[in-house]
Amino acid sequence: MADDTKPPFAGGMLVLLTAGVALATFMEVLDISIVNVAVYTISGNLGVSRVEGTMAISAYSMASAVMQPLTGSIARRFGEVRTFGASVLLFVVFSSLCGLSRSMTMLIVFRLCQGAVSGPMVPLSQTLLLNNYPPQKRAIALALWAMVVVVAPIFGPIMGGWITDNYNWSWIFFINIPVGAFALLITWSLLRKRESKTSVVKVDGLGLFLLAVGVGCLQFMLDNGNDYDWFSSNIILTLALIAGVCLTFLIAWELMHDHPIVDLYLFKRRNFAVGVVCLFTGMFAFFGGTVVLPNWVQEVMSYTATWAGFVVAPVGIPAIFMSPLVGRYQHKFDMRLIITCGFAIFAACSFWMAHFNADASYFKLVLPRMVMGCGIALFFVPVNQVILSGLPPEKVASASGLSNFFRTIAMSVATAASTTLYAHRGIYHHARLAEHTHMDARATSEWLSRLQQLGLPDRATYAALNQLVNKQASTLAINDVFWGFSLIFGFAMVAIWFAKPPFETTAKAG
Repeated sequence: MADDTKPPFAGGMLVLLTAGVALATFMEVLDISIVNVAVYTISGNLGVSRVEGTMAISAYSMASAVMQPLTGSIARRFGEVRTFGASVLLFVVFSSLCGLSRSMTMLIVFRLCQGAVSGPMVPLSQTLLLNNYPPQKRAIALALWAMVVVVAPIFGPIMGGWITDNYNWSWIFFINIPVGAFALLITWSLLRKRESKTSVVKVDGLGLFLLAVGVGCLQFMLDNGNDYDWFSSNIILTLALIAGVCLTFLIAWELMHDHPIVDLYLFKRRNFAVGVVCLFTGMFAFFGGTVVLPNWVQEVMSYTATWAGFVVAPVGIPAIFMSPLVGRYQHKFDMRLIITCGFAIFAACSFWMAHFNADASYFKLVLPRMVMGCGIALFFVPVNQVILSGLPPEKVASASGLSNFFRTIAMSVATAASTTLYAHRGIYHHARLAEHTHMDARATSEWLSRLQQLGLPDRATYAALNQLVNKQASTLAINDVFWGFSLIFGFAMVAIWFAKPPFETTAKAG
């Protein structure tokens, strides 16, 4: 815990601290998604296949997911400020090495290192803000932090695509250098004399091994399952079995260990458990839609990658403006009611998007995403308050690390589940539509006749018919996906009411 003799920051110092911590957080979260749109370019430049190129994404997310639950243990051993500063510094170093990589092996190794050192950054950014904000403004601190964490992955693909198209893919990593340097300079100069108390922590070697192997295999399986056709592949099946065994033994071992490397006893706290369930559920359904919608507009409506990004990105605009307002005034209302309103907006917008058709204009695609942005502020800001409510200061870093781990896993599961469901429902609807497009069907024969009257050969008319069926099947598939997400949000609306007031955080000022 931070030195209690130091008063909270105020005025310009508080603004500088917020800017430094927010930039570091934005940089780390952005790197989860900014590389996604550059995979084809990177793979081509380095002379490897696209599947090998996706390893650059998997390596980062896998290492980051492993390290996030360890944040509390590392911070107790070395101090929260020193751990955060070292993470930012090493993140900049490995970002530079990623940009300088001239082979896929080098890039994967440095991305693995980059992800490992980034693990504590997001949880500790939350902890440092709470510890150094005045008590009456901590809700605003959580709101600003939540806004950055949610908005960054949305803008990542747009920034990555623009940089890749106009410059070299290396600049995706080089832009971290000035941002990280500024964040490190500000946070270290302000917080170096506000270091938290440290203690010698006995290393739980077996727990660390089980966590690294279990989470690593799980993350790799989720990131690459679609490319290997899931459990029809021996690789994916083996990874799933290893992950299941390791994580099962990890839970049993950590609950029996005197000094667990992951504090699973946090789940005995009602608000933490309910908050994490709602965070996982909400991020799963929200991020799943953010992943599958660009795929659909590119496949069906021939949008470019950049314009597909512009379809999903407007969701961040209302979140930017509303998050500070929610943080400031949320104490006036029941937190559960605010979160329920957020989930209700998500459910309504998902239901709205479940009625998209293949002729929808850009405005019709963007409007429900804009409205959904209001739900982000009403969901993500207060749910983090619920998660941290009532925790003693020394537990905040561990709780933040564990909750962010589940947020990261939710995004990975959402990517895997939404793309797989979209593909499978597309195949199902294609088969059903094809049953009604045989030559004996009057509508089909009339449609083909009109094309033939335009002078098209039979092969071209059948190809056009198949293209039309594919287009409608994909549209019906994405409608099904959003229907499913609306039901999931409905479940979350009920789950949050199992939390119990009060929801105040107890982190002490630095």
